[in-house]
Amino acid sequence: MTDLTTLLEVGGPVAALGGGAAYARAKHPGAYWSTVGLPISTTRLLSSYSSVMEACGLTVAPSRLRMLAVKATTRRDVRPVPPRRGIIRPTSTGLRLRLRLAPGQEPADVAASAERLRHAWGVHAVYVTTVKPGVVELRLVGFDVLRQVRMPRKVDARFLQVPVALREDAIPFIRDYRTVPHQLTLGATLSGKSMYLRHLIAGLAPQPAALVGIDCKRGVELAPFASRLSALATEPEQAAELLPVLVKEMEDRYDLIKARQGIAPDTPAEEITSDIWGLPESGRPVPLVLFVDEVAELFLVATRKDEERRDEMVTQLIRLAQLGRAAGIYLEVCGQRFGAELGKGATMLRAQLTGRVCHRVNDEASAKMALGDIAPEAVTAACAIAPERPGLAVAGDTSGGWSRIRTPYLSLGDAAETCREYAHLVPDLPVLKPFQPEVTVRPVKSPAPIVEPHPATG
Repeated sequence: MTDLTTLLEVGGPVAALGGGAAYARAKHPGAYWSTVGLPISTTRLLSSYSSVMEACGLTVAPSRLRMLAVKATTRRDVRPVPPRRGIIRPTSTGLRLRLRLAPGQEPADVAASAERLRHAWGVHAVYVTTVKPGVVELRLVGFDVLRQVRMPRKVDARFLQVPVALREDAIPFIRDYRTVPHQLTLGATLSGKSMYLRHLIAGLAPQPAALVGIDCKRGVELAPFASRLSALATEPEQAAELLPVLVKEMEDRYDLIKARQGIAPDTPAEEITSDIWGLPESGRPVPLVLFVDEVAELFLVATRKDEERRDEMVTQLIRLAQLGRAAGIYLEVCGQRFGAELGKGATMLRAQLTGRVCHRVNDEASAKMALGDIAPEAVTAACAIAPERPGLAVAGDTSGGWSRIRTPYLSLGDAAETCREYAHLVPDLPVLKPFQPEVTVRPVKSPAPIVEPHPATG
């Protein structure tokens, strides 16, 4: 009886501790990882590193010198040599460590064993990246960071860079307009596409850039951000008037660049430029980002007159996509579907959009429109997005790389308030004055700081 009482007294706290750990793992995975998961996974890694590497086929035969040294000093068998392991660096979401590959190994060998390593060390996922020739970094993620997205507090984002989402390997996904000037974002209703757009606009609001919107759904998506927009078209007729103005602005910027190129023979070579970023800062036009929401509305026609207008708008969009980068004009095109069935010029425009983000779509054909021509294997991942996870998407670019990302929640009111806070940063562009939406700008007691442009590197 005494033993049973003692067992019950001990078992109660143990059961409570186990229940608390299970609750923390389900509701607060970050806290669970830092207190429980991290020590357990680190112990597993240290105690089983050599045997796991050998089981995964990541070991090589020792050198002859090593064999002679082992035989001369000990009587044990000479075991295969695993990659040399660096220091384990814990993070709030997992672990990092670098491996120096043995002669004859390549990063693909380690990447092919990522799933085995995940199970062996008890983590959610393992990602492999090449640091330099012969050295790879293993990023071990302890839990599903896309279930409850928490962006890092500090993100190294420079001018025209927006940390808009979190990747599945716990690295922020940064929308960099200098690197990927134009992007296509697809997603069905309630897929999180609008949330992605909110983050982009709210992230660009404190930066010295002109924001232009085309929202043919009567402005329901972009009108709340009107205080920070330099121009807004809410109907196809207005878009047909706005796009030629943007093309003319692009041509004027090219004339400015060409005037700069008409230089004297003794001018240093570094002053010769082919885009606005080589111009002196005092005479450099502000960059311009054009947001096109529900691009299919620009393609739909009902009469022959509408068809002519559609062809003109598509031609102007293609020109902006082909030539806008050097003039500092960037495109962010959003929609539910975007394929050849929209009409003439649709596939040509899509080919100019380097970046691709595909949220949940209604059919496989829509996923192929976004990702099929750049990363066919990403189409399956896009089709597997569940409706219960809004904001989850597959991001890729024309280099063929892709990853899963998820946008954190941002309310429409908070995004609109950010735009009102930085309304004083709307640049003075006379050509866009006729299209600037009328809003009542709230007085700002202390103007918010401006994100200064990063010096151009090329």
